[in-house]
Amino acid sequence: MSYGLLKGKKGIIFGALDEHSIAWKTAKKCHEEGGEFILSNAPVALRMGTLNQLAEETGSEIIGADATSMEDLSNLFDRALEKFGKLDFVLHSIGMSINVRKGRHYTDLDYGYLEKGWDISSVSFHKVMKTAWDKDAMNEWGSIVALTYIAAQRVFPDYSDMADNKAYLESITRNFGYFWGKEKNVRVNTISQSPTPTTAGQGVKGFSGFLRFADEMSPLGNATADECASYVVTMFSDLTRKVTMQNLFHDGGYSTTGISQEVADKFL
Repeated sequence: MSYGLLKGKKGIIFGALDEHSIAWKTAKKCHEEGGEFILSNAPVALRMGTLNQLAEETGSEIIGADATSMEDLSNLFDRALEKFGKLDFVLHSIGMSINVRKGRHYTDLDYGYLEKGWDISSVSFHKVMKTAWDKDAMNEWGSIVALTYIAAQRVFPDYSDMADNKAYLESITRNFGYFWGKEKNVRVNTISQSPTPTTAGQGVKGFSGFLRFADEMSPLGNATADECASYVVTMFSDLTRKVTMQNLFHDGGYSTTGISQEVADKFL
């Protein structure tokens, strides 16, 4: 069911790769709710994914941009401003750890890999917002959202340096969010999603076992990618105009559950 929550709103969605990605599902939900947007991803991701299919389904334009490149971001926002005028929403769904992909233990990180992952996963959010800020690209009461994970607050050994990246991402949200709110009436938030079987998520060691564990720990069960997309849409809508600088848990209650009966029973 569509409620027309984004009718007349325009934006940019970063990070859609394939039908499993949260950004992909968010794009479809935004389209259903009346939003228009540009789809953007790094050139290498455009070659790997199937973004043309999503663009066709949603009537969207694809503009490749490396979110770590200020030049690419400048070109992207210039094109968006030409196409739409000022924007109402931006989704940052970007994250990558080379150390995780290479199986490097947290006690033996490659620092070159760490810096690259930190730039892609965290600093890119600051770069996206700085570009939008410098170009005065957001309408008042617009909404900027990034996706994060509870490993920013708790230890998940195999998540490695991505946990540090997410912690920094959330800090950028609070700090830049203050200035966006104070000077531009724009809100900035992160959504901390349940473990989700995206292409990237499934690359984490032991992911399937942890997915089952989190589902048993959560009173409502894990939140799906489709459900996350719906939550993102509410954050883009006018229904959440005074929510900013928050890390919003969307995890079926996992983040506040000490232990569930189902998990406790396994130790009896």
